[in-house]
Amino acid sequence: MKIKEIMQRNVKVCTQDDTLNTAARLMWDNDCGCVPVIASDGNGAIIGMISDRDICMAAYTQGKSLNDIPVTVAMSHSVLSCKPNDDLALVEAVMREARIHRLPVVDDSGAVVGIVSLTDIARNSLSLGDGRVALGAQAEIARTLAAIREPRDRELLVLAQAA
Repeated sequence: MKIKEIMQRNVKVCTQDDTLNTAARLMWDNDCGCVPVIASDGNGAIIGMISDRDICMAAYTQGKSLNDIPVTVAMSHSVLSCKPNDDLALVEAVMREARIHRLPVVDDSGAVVGIVSLTDIARNSLSLGDGRVALGAQAEIARTLAAIREPRDRELLVLAQAA
């Protein structure tokens, strides 16, 4: 199965010049847990991802209003992505290895055209007709979720907090 068959297409984005308040409002208004961050130059290229957890941790560690913290301070600068024609199994393996819940889907120019989440993959597995295939897909989802939720090494946490 290809990612374009299950990805969410109506993706809200923010720009690198926005504040965390703008990103939080987008998440609240659109019932989502993250938004891609695109360059302000208008080309639509993705340069980061910001999650609800990123916003919470930035507010906590900086002690400022969300209106006073730029998205660039809290966003993930290292972005993994996939393409619409990528195979579902490959994308799930990337999520498992990178320990992430969501991947932006980009076109050949790097512009965001969708997003795929572990939830999208789980919903898809429930709709499969052959019970044996569905159980196999669900086992892979369980492996991915277990990998994502695996406690991180304490040293990595200390390094991340220092960054």
